[in-house]
Amino acid sequence: MSPRHHLHESTLISYASGGLPTALSVVAAAHLEQCPACRQRLRDAEAIGAVLLEQTQPAVDEARHAQLRMAMLAQMDQADGGLAAPCVAARTVPSERPQANPDHLPAALHPYFGASLSELRWRWIAPGVYCIRAAQMPSLIMLKIAPGKCLPMHSHGQSELTQILRGSYNDALGLFAPGDVADLDEDVEHQPVTAPGVPCICVSALDAPLVFSGWLARKIQRFVKL
Repeated sequence: MSPRHHLHESTLISYASGGLPTALSVVAAAHLEQCPACRQRLRDAEAIGAVLLEQTQPAVDEARHAQLRMAMLAQMDQADGGLAAPCVAARTVPSERPQANPDHLPAALHPYFGASLSELRWRWIAPGVYCIRAAQMPSLIMLKIAPGKCLPMHSHGQSELTQILRGSYNDALGLFAPGDVADLDEDVEHQPVTAPGVPCICVSALDAPLVFSGWLARKIQRFVKL
């Protein structure tokens, strides 16, 4: 799998720093599992960030620093009954998804949707369109859209990340196939049309509701809450 559409530089930097909203981070992690190019770009962003952070730190007295560290570890040992406290790691680069059963979902999605596409329980929201909303995070959704379906023209209230898992769609930005991510903001207006053959299945995270151009889509939006 060699994705052609990637995460924006600003999205990668926000992800690396932990500043990306949680739902968007989940979709970004799902893409990173499938995209070697973005994993390398993320490593580069983290390396640059580490250097910049080091350069902005004030000089410290090494002996005093070691003293404080030993005192902190002693307190932690005492609080835990002599057991060392686990170290909380910074955000890491997701591992590459192994080539396995195509029914398997990316690992980043497992806590919200499970591990398998075939076990998903879809909810009908419009002709040819089905949805699953993560119970823990309503702004994180899975969509299944029938082949050859033309979605309403819309833009975005803020940011949207959509990772294609199966099938594909076309819009003004090109063809989006499995592994591709659509990293969109409020300046993008588009009308996805799913390709013939198999349903298009994707996972999306929204910072704000979609902005539909047509009056009918706007009326339906109140019920489907997209």
